[in-house]
Amino acid sequence: MSLTMSRAEREEFLAGVHVGVLSVASGDGGGPLTVPVWYSYQPGSTVNVSTGRSTRKARAIEAAGRFSLCAQDERPPYKYVTVEGPVVIEDASDADRLELARRYLGAEAGDAYMAANPGGTQVMIRMTPEHWLSVDYGRG
Repeated sequence: MSLTMSRAEREEFLAGVHVGVLSVASGDGGGPLTVPVWYSYQPGSTVNVSTGRSTRKARAIEAAGRFSLCAQDERPPYKYVTVEGPVVIEDASDADRLELARRYLGAEAGDAYMAANPGGTQVMIRMTPEHWLSVDYGRG
């Protein structure tokens, strides 16, 4: 029996609230830059990550033109989805940032986060999924 999720299953899983682990070529001759991130995804759409325009992460993604993201459920039976693809980088709107903050923190804490972290220097990085890996050990 295959442990691989169907397209619908992997997209539904990725759309759930998980802290993603983003990886991108570091460009400095070392290993990849790998960091935890908040992200959003709707099935059939892009994976969206917001970060500061001048961060190491943003610079590495801009240079590489792509990144990969892994979302996992650490509770048995374990499952994960990894997705990788090219990106478009644009200025982050306050509405996009607020949606992301509320996704992870809830309405009240998300609003407080936005008040404490004003925009202006944020970008929204939108990755188009090209390559997928998935495993659901609950299938075995």
